[in-house]
Amino acid sequence: MGKQLMLGVVAAIFAAFAWSLGFIAPYVIGPYSIYDLAVCRFLISGVFALGILLAAPSQLRGLTAMDWLVAAWLGLIGYVGYFLTIAAAVIYAGPVIPPAFVATVPVVLAIIGNFGPDRISWRSLAPPLALALAGLLLVNAEGLTHPSDTPLGHTLLGIVFSIAAVALWTLFGISNQAALRKRPHMGALTWTGLMMVGGTFEVVAFIPLGLSLDLFHVPRIGLAWATAAPLFMSALALAILGSIGASWAWSIATRRLPIGLAGQLIVTETIFATTFGLIARQRWPSVSEACGITLLLVGVIAAVGAFHRAQQPTAKLGGKQQPA
Repeated sequence: MGKQLMLGVVAAIFAAFAWSLGFIAPYVIGPYSIYDLAVCRFLISGVFALGILLAAPSQLRGLTAMDWLVAAWLGLIGYVGYFLTIAAAVIYAGPVIPPAFVATVPVVLAIIGNFGPDRISWRSLAPPLALALAGLLLVNAEGLTHPSDTPLGHTLLGIVFSIAAVALWTLFGISNQAALRKRPHMGALTWTGLMMVGGTFEVVAFIPLGLSLDLFHVPRIGLAWATAAPLFMSALALAILGSIGASWAWSIATRRLPIGLAGQLIVTETIFATTFGLIARQRWPSVSEACGITLLLVGVIAAVGAFHRAQQPTAKLGGKQQPA
């Protein structure tokens, strides 16, 4: 496997791991809401992102107004918009159905991405996609078939928000790759900083609405260290790994991988998240969950192999990899 492809695969899997940490947070933040966590996380992310930008003054001077606007747009759809739609989906449909829908993002992204310039034959891509889809269904089978007391209307509205979240993340994945291709000399860390600064301003703008809807628990509980320490620690970990680290790794991955392969590798987020959830619940996976995780792993390995084989003829003819 070529170095560029290997680096892209490792970066995509690290991004998926870092994103999956968000599934642990609700178990460790105590009496605070996910909205409290989100604001703390993005405020911390914004501070780090500003430091990243100030540490590279040469790149900062070369930024255009369009760079800032595009990065802010990506921060809006990939962070703020995605977060708000997921939160709304969980509120209306409960904690089971939205993750099952979001878990289809890798399949959707791989299919859409394979219409692009880095496409491979559908015959090669179909088996990994089928394995991933079967694995996702098995991992979520028990949760989707479990009886629920949620009213049908709320469930349907939650499904609408879940579909919106899938659409936003798919749009982010494709738009981010396109933006980076137009900016081959843009550093991954600088681009991450731009998106995080934009996302932070947008989350701050959301605070008044959140307060009016009574979504935050901080005004009632306060921020005394004895109570808020888990919130602060979780926000710090998610800011460093889930926001800055994951965005940086994903920018590296999207420059080195076809979007179809990058999309398939996001499947590993479901594997990590399911594993963390099982650890938090202190139980072993069910038969369907174990089979689903196995199929997901096999699907990811098959996808990497398919794209690697597709690159071999190009490499033999002296083809060049994407820019670093």
